[in-house]
Amino acid sequence: MAKVLVTGGSGKLGRAVLRDLVAHGYDVLNIDQQALPEPICPSVRIDLTNFGEVAAAILGGVDERGGPFDAVVHLAAIPAPGLAGNARTFANNVPTTYNVFEASRLAGIKNIVFASSETVLGLPFDTPPPYAPVDEEYYPRPESAYSLGKLLDETMAAQFCRWDPSLRIVGLRFSNVMNPEDYAAFPKFDADPRARKWNLWGYIDARDGAQAVRRSIQADFTGFEAFIIANADTVMSRSNMSLLAEVFPDVPTKGNLSANGTLLSIEKAKRMLGYSPQYSWKSEVDAKG
Repeated sequence: MAKVLVTGGSGKLGRAVLRDLVAHGYDVLNIDQQALPEPICPSVRIDLTNFGEVAAAILGGVDERGGPFDAVVHLAAIPAPGLAGNARTFANNVPTTYNVFEASRLAGIKNIVFASSETVLGLPFDTPPPYAPVDEEYYPRPESAYSLGKLLDETMAAQFCRWDPSLRIVGLRFSNVMNPEDYAAFPKFDADPRARKWNLWGYIDARDGAQAVRRSIQADFTGFEAFIIANADTVMSRSNMSLLAEVFPDVPTKGNLSANGTLLSIEKAKRMLGYSPQYSWKSEVDAKG
C-alpha cells in the first residue's frame, strides 16, 4: 500500500482527492492549516508557510503520523485571485510550494504532484488566447499575482527536476473546480456567453480532478511536466463555433473543433497520464430531472 501525504486536503478539490486515494487503497495523511471537516483520513494541522513544520511532517516527524511517504500531493494555497491581497497571496503560495518541494527533496521523495492553475494560460483572457483550444505549447501568460505565483511554482518544479534527474514533478493546471451541487446553475450560463469567457467556458469536476492526481502519482516518466486538467465538455450548451464567433472572432482554431468539447485541451493529459474524464454537468442535471 503506497503512502501519500496530501497538503490542502481540507479544501474543495482536496477532499475529493483524499476520498479517491483512500478508495483506491492508498494510505493517506492530510496536512493543512484548516481542520478536515469530515473523517476521510488522518489529518494534522500544519502551518505550511513554516518550513520546520512542513519538513517535520514530510520527514515523518509528527507523533503517530510518521512516514516514510512514497508520494506528496501539494494542493494547499490561497486558491484563486482576489481572495486576499496580492502580496499576501504571493507570500503565502510561493514559499509554501518551496517548503513542500524542499522538504520532499530532503526526505528522498521522487514523486510529487502539485496544483498549478489554468490561470497561467492567460486568464481572464481580456487579451484573447493565441488560439483555441488552448494547450500547454505556448509560454505561460500570468495576469495576476496568484497566476504569477503558479508560474513560479512550475519554474521551481523544473529546476528541482534538473537538480535530480530521477525526480518526477507533475503540475496540474486545474480548471474551475465544481462539485455536483454546483451544476444546477449551469443551464443559465447560455444566456450570456461572456459571463464565462474568462476561462473559455471550462470547468473540472472535483472527482475527475482527483482522478488526474491519482494518475499523476502512477505515471512512469521523470522530470517536470505540466498538464491542463478540465472536463471533456464546456459549461455551455451553445456550440463552440458560435461562442468563438461571438466572443473571440479573431482567435484562430487549432485542430478539429468539436461542437461542445473542452476548449482547454486535455490531449496531453490523456496521452501521458491516461486521464479520461468520467463526469459531465449535463448528465448530472439530466439525472436530477
